[in-house]
Amino acid sequence: MKVKIVNKSKHTLPQYATVASAGFDVRANIDAPMVLKSMERALVATGLFMELPEGHEAQVRPRSGLALKHGITVLNSPGTIDADYRGELKVLLINLSKEDFTINDGERIAQVIVAKHERVQWEEVEQLMETERGAGGFGHTGKH
Repeated sequence: MKVKIVNKSKHTLPQYATVASAGFDVRANIDAPMVLKSMERALVATGLFMELPEGHEAQVRPRSGLALKHGITVLNSPGTIDADYRGELKVLLINLSKEDFTINDGERIAQVIVAKHERVQWEEVEQLMETERGAGGFGHTGKH
């Protein structure tokens, strides 16, 4: 799939790390290092602008290494970029660790997955088909 992109960052276009990678990493495009204190959040610029085809979205997700090693994650995970959005891709990061974390220019801060999505047409009914699970929710299928 071809996606139009404008790169106003100081960095190369995002790339997939391996042939089987589902997502590509995006980098911070900042003029000076940013310090994220414990429980602090920040919107981090990437300098990237995309034009996704209709029927697709870009999902902004945390990078597992940053989450495991430093407690840095994407706050609204996954963040959704709609096909009609033309603004800069920015990443909302939060520091869930007890230590300060410095974000440097060019650092890989999140991964993005482009995915198809469907639009639903509601069919209002009086009741739903019964299933074995029924209304069992949160933890219902776990061990007791």
